[in-house]
Amino acid sequence: MKTFLTKKTIFIAAIAVLVAIITIVSVNLFNSGGPVTGLANAVSKPVKKVVLSIAQSFESIYNSIYRYEELQNNYEEALRDIATIELANRESSDLLREVNRLRNLLGFIERNAGYVTEEAEVENWGSSNWASTFTIKKGYANSVTPITRGDSVITEYGVLIGQITEVSATTSTVISVLDTTFAAGAFVGDGEGAVTVKGDFSLMSSGQLMINYIGEDIVVLPGDTVVTSGAGGVFPVGLVIGEVVEVSRHSSGIGRYATVKPMRSIDNSILDVYVITSFDTTG
Repeated sequence: MKTFLTKKTIFIAAIAVLVAIITIVSVNLFNSGGPVTGLANAVSKPVKKVVLSIAQSFESIYNSIYRYEELQNNYEEALRDIATIELANRESSDLLREVNRLRNLLGFIERNAGYVTEEAEVENWGSSNWASTFTIKKGYANSVTPITRGDSVITEYGVLIGQITEVSATTSTVISVLDTTFAAGAFVGDGEGAVTVKGDFSLMSSGQLMINYIGEDIVVLPGDTVVTSGAGGVFPVGLVIGEVVEVSRHSSGIGRYATVKPMRSIDNSILDVYVITSFDTTG
């Protein structure tokens, strides 16, 4: 705007107005253009060009502004469409995960017809450095088959992740397989020898547990799967606990031990679990 509002521009505009007035008077007085009108036309030609140029410039600016607003509206509309598509994709992904979870559970139940399970949502995880626990939103009063102390807690794949230790009317406390108070009879590798797998404080922070004092006649190798043996009737037979990471000998030179990685990471990504409230001990 400052470019056009110079003294020169104002002077030219004044001349243009003056020429226009003289032209009108000349036409009215002489009923023709006359010499004055001719002179006016000659003088006004450069003025007309300037005015036309200014008009074209303003028209170009207006078109640019209009085009920018149109592009801005299209951009915002595209963003809304993308957000709608992303929401639909998330909902589809959530639905697919739920379908797969239920399918896995159904397959586990079909393979273990003697199990009675109760689905439960994880309420919160313990924050202690000395224990590995979590709470579920099911107790003895709000479960179809009452949850009791000692029940096994598994994933939809049948992976053992913990055991019920405390039960209230609507919630229960679970120790995970990493907790130092957890222990279970187990088979490892080809299942020829029975061992005990348990939580260990020195390994808990690294997300592992231990098989201690492995008999010299038992073959244990890295990569072997560790499953419950059912010894003592506390846990069903065949629940997967984890996989052997390393086999070592104690510093005293007497006896071997193995570190075991849980088959399912024990962390707050676990949102839903299943409690085995009853199982057939004859299977």
